[in-house]
Amino acid sequence: MPAPGYGGIEEVVRLLCRGLAERGHDVTLFAPPGSDSAADVVPVLERPHPDNIEHSLVEATHVGLAFDLIDHAKHCGRPFDVVHDHCPGVALAMADRMATPVVHTLHGPFDSDRAELYRRHGHKAMLIAISEAQRRQAPEGVDPACVVPNPIDLDEWPFRDAKEDWLLFIGRMDPDKGPDRAIDAAAAAGRPLVLAGPVQPEHRDYFGAEVEPRLDGERVRYVGSVDGADRTSLFSRACGLLMPIEWDEPFGLVMVEALSTGTPVIAFEQGAAPEIVEDGRTGFLVSDVEQMAERIGELDAIDPAACRASVASRFGLPKVIELYEAAYASARKKDDATPPTIDPAYQIS
Repeated sequence: MPAPGYGGIEEVVRLLCRGLAERGHDVTLFAPPGSDSAADVVPVLERPHPDNIEHSLVEATHVGLAFDLIDHAKHCGRPFDVVHDHCPGVALAMADRMATPVVHTLHGPFDSDRAELYRRHGHKAMLIAISEAQRRQAPEGVDPACVVPNPIDLDEWPFRDAKEDWLLFIGRMDPDKGPDRAIDAAAAAGRPLVLAGPVQPEHRDYFGAEVEPRLDGERVRYVGSVDGADRTSLFSRACGLLMPIEWDEPFGLVMVEALSTGTPVIAFEQGAAPEIVEDGRTGFLVSDVEQMAERIGELDAIDPAACRASVASRFGLPKVIELYEAAYASARKKDDATPPTIDPAYQIS
């Protein structure tokens, strides 16, 4: 913490820790060694495991040690008021083993494995969805308590009113994200395109077949993974961000980042995109590549200042911190005497 390269969840946690600390809360972050935060950092593992995210042995070790320290703090007379969990599943499955209430943010989609996890264990913590779209996709019997979007600190994203003539695609180079579709749309509109983002091992064949052959260094450029000042510069200079996603992405932080710099977004109308992009005001919602190409010609009609204002009122860090403070207060009021809900098929006679 923060991630050596861009990491969406790590970025959210970084901002929450800082925002809560600035509001006067006493915040402890259980994170890998080498982490830096406005919170008090307590590393519980001997080394980071960047290649083993969601690996059960690593996660169980991390969560188990964190739980031990949380229990120890209570025995020492300085208990935590609430635990905010951003791990994939182990802490949620064991959340009712602690007296301290647990708030669990849903960062991923409800695929088959996650659906099973939340059906069995979702009642053990207060579940927070990051969008209404994600909340609607929850499996039967799983009811997130509220929606709190991912935050952004506008001070870290410089606003730029004057845009250049090229479009931007930023994200993983994989079929769901659709960099090949972004190339198609930009080509149809006759506009240059910059592609940025990692090529993960499982997507090298896709990148080599569908993206790489179309790179010419001028009309279509690939700049690799970007972070820090390079990332903010790309967002602020582009005339528009293209999001031709073909899956129900729970949030889409890159859209918020683009809008914060005054750059409008054209996105496929899927997942949380309609909750982020205000059609006709901060960008456009489209159904296919052809519509995306048509809307590219209308980007000049979007007011960059309106894009930034939209982000400030809905996703700015102070707003998100207020929403989480309310969630923490609600979690603390939960009746500790409520017995756990056990699936009848698994009860011991």
